[in-house]
Amino acid sequence: MYAQALDQKDKGPAVIEDPERLARFEARCAADEKIEPKDWMPEAYRRTLIRQVSQHAHSEVIGMQPEGNWVTRAPSLKRKAVLLSKIQDEAGHGLYLYSACETLGVSREEVVEALLAGKAKYSSIFNYPTLNWADMGAIGWLVDGAAIMNQIPLCRCSYGPYARAMIRICKEESFHQRQGYEIMLTLARGTPAQKAMAQDALNRWWWPCLMMFGPPDAVSEHSSESMRWKIKRFSNDDLRQKFIDATVPQGLFLGLTFPDPELKFNEATEHWETGPIDWSEFKRVLAGEGPCNRQRMRVRRQTEADGAWVREAARVHAKKRAARQALQAAE
Repeated sequence: MYAQALDQKDKGPAVIEDPERLARFEARCAADEKIEPKDWMPEAYRRTLIRQVSQHAHSEVIGMQPEGNWVTRAPSLKRKAVLLSKIQDEAGHGLYLYSACETLGVSREEVVEALLAGKAKYSSIFNYPTLNWADMGAIGWLVDGAAIMNQIPLCRCSYGPYARAMIRICKEESFHQRQGYEIMLTLARGTPAQKAMAQDALNRWWWPCLMMFGPPDAVSEHSSESMRWKIKRFSNDDLRQKFIDATVPQGLFLGLTFPDPELKFNEATEHWETGPIDWSEFKRVLAGEGPCNRQRMRVRRQTEADGAWVREAARVHAKKRAARQALQAAE
């Protein structure tokens, strides 16, 4: 869902690569060839992908929490069923992405442990609370809408397993975005109280969603390298602008007001322009000081502990099954 990991500093040791191999690799990326798990790749490319794909997986799993908060309070059985289905999709996305990580030579246990130890991150957007039912609409419309803007180019990512996983994920996220917009449309056309609820959700989620694309290009640490390797196809600012241009007309159609007095349409460029983004808030949330950072990680760690017996039972079952198959093969 999320490429903020591309803007984090690579803390791994510098590796001097073979110049000829590196040149061939760069040529393959430039020619839009897919890099597969058994192909040679520079260590920096591998580490960048592990950082991005694992953060993406963590974000899908952590992202179930704010929506799970409303399963028991959905306004109808239909809404509850749809929300449950969406949450189940997010769990599946996490599984696809953890599997893609494993093709890079790192185990699922390693990347999960990095998250639990605070060494890995997930998208900053999930550190905000869901205060009312309209937030389920805002998350679908805005959060998943921003995610799709990020993810569709990832279907053409140079790394094969990640690109193929993204094709299915994008299809499901597109449904999530439409489902969220339908909730907002229903509320906007409802009672004054329901429309006010939708407006309140837009007020709280708009700016955090613009931050989802990462910091401005001028201060993005790895953007140029990732774009050269075709991990990333568009810059942070380009994707953010695409999202704004697509989303503002949708919000105006709902009859809602964006929480930005400086928002205006530039006739010359044919783009919507926003006021300045508060990047100090972005840095604060990313550093662990958001409204729900501690809560999200507390729940994630408790879930990991609660599921330990299930993982152990699965390991024991797999071991017994392998032994049984080996015995049958020897007969």
